[in-house]
Amino acid sequence: MKHMKKKIVEAAAIAKEGHIPSAFSVLDILWVLYDRILKINPKDPKREDRDIFILSKGHASLGLYAVLAEKGFFDNKHLEKFGHYEGFLGGHPDRNKIPGVEASTGSLGHGFPMAVGVALGMKIKKRGNRTFVIIGDGEANEGTIWESAMIAAHHNLSNLTCIVDHNHSTDRALDVGSLIDKFKSFGWATHTMDGHDQEEIYKVLTVKSDKPKAIIADTIKGKGVKMMENNPAWHHKSPTEEEFKEILGELL
Repeated sequence: MKHMKKKIVEAAAIAKEGHIPSAFSVLDILWVLYDRILKINPKDPKREDRDIFILSKGHASLGLYAVLAEKGFFDNKHLEKFGHYEGFLGGHPDRNKIPGVEASTGSLGHGFPMAVGVALGMKIKKRGNRTFVIIGDGEANEGTIWESAMIAAHHNLSNLTCIVDHNHSTDRALDVGSLIDKFKSFGWATHTMDGHDQEEIYKVLTVKSDKPKAIIADTIKGKGVKMMENNPAWHHKSPTEEEFKEILGELL
């Protein structure tokens, strides 16, 4: 994981752009999804029988890009042009440009409704594809999250899993309360997990359910770099030369 974090930091430092702590927050979850859960072929990412993943919290894009590159959806060299005019990796994922990206996201509260629509479409077509989506805990302040949760439960979308990146980044602005209780009250099967323990992530993601499944992942924003961990100042900050050296020193 450290080598992917190193690539994330390097990409953000070159571009002087990117949400490094958010990318670190979801990196373990993304890796388990793409390495052990999702049925998807990097060489043929548009196959109809593929599983679908949507990163609703699109500002964590660097985490997704690092994993997609690692799994062979595109060459690692493209990370060096993150946020660059000549590159195709932007601050938010773009489905029209990036192999493996299923939805253009960034405006919070939009990716989750897309995932519900995809899962509903798969159910109507009687296809066995599964849909996974990651939202942020701050994103759960959006009304579209709960409108979509109602629709998913009403249509009994057992092929849908919503993972909440619960890194407490929203606590300073608005306390969302118990997300487990909220999703449960909307008719979802609910679970919690350590969002940085890959074995636990795999175990929880593979639990069967006859309802849509909500997983509250306890995570640390900026996980693995002390100066970033739970530090709001780093939300959208590019490292200085000295900070860059210190960060890479921790990731060796």
